[in-house]
Order: sequence, then structure tokens, then C-alpha cells
Amino acid sequence: MARLSIRVDFGPGHRLGPGKVQLLETIAAHGSISAAGRALGMSYRRAWTLVEAMNAGFGQPVVEAQVGGRSGGGARLSAFGAEVVEQYREAERAATEAAAPFLARFVADRSTG
Repeated sequence: MARLSIRVDFGPGHRLGPGKVQLLETIAAHGSISAAGRALGMSYRRAWTLVEAMNAGFGQPVVEAQVGGRSGGGARLSAFGAEVVEQYREAERAATEAAAPFLARFVADRSTG
């Protein structure tokens, strides 16, 4: 099965692709950068570095600290971060739909050739 994966290049050193978007979605689901990193099999440092790179690249936070609670807080997507995820997923759906006939031909050509 062929599937399309997209990466958006905003400029030198600033990209957004499926891995970073998955990290943002996992932070939203788990409420913490460290828990998201664990769920994705990456270190807290790696997850934090990716979040910081996105915050710097976009010039505004995609993830915000959440203060308080018994466990000392966590993290959540900012409104902008949620919009980044939504827009990326919409672009991904549109690109996948547009590419479907081409991807089907790759699969058909592979099975016959």
C-alpha cells in the first residue's frame, strides 16, 4: 500500500512534517511533553528540543506550560498550536486525495511488473 507523507518547508531550519505534528497531537492527548515523548519512544530532551524549534520557527508558542495541579503542571497546545495541527491535517487530507490516482498506479504497476 502506498501512502503520501508531506513536509512543509518554511525556510532554512524550519520544517513541519508528520513527526512534529504527531508530537503535538500526543502532547495534547497526554498533557505533558515528557509523557508525549515516552509515548512516542523519544527522550524528554528530544521532544522538548522539537517543541522549542517549532516555537522559535513560528515566532510564537505552539505549546504552552500548564501550571499547577498535584503533579506540578504539564503542557498543552496553544490556540496557535492547535491551528497548526488542524491546518497540517487538512493539507495532508487534500494532498492525499489529489495524489490517490497516482498512488494507485504505483501500486498497480508494482503488482504487475
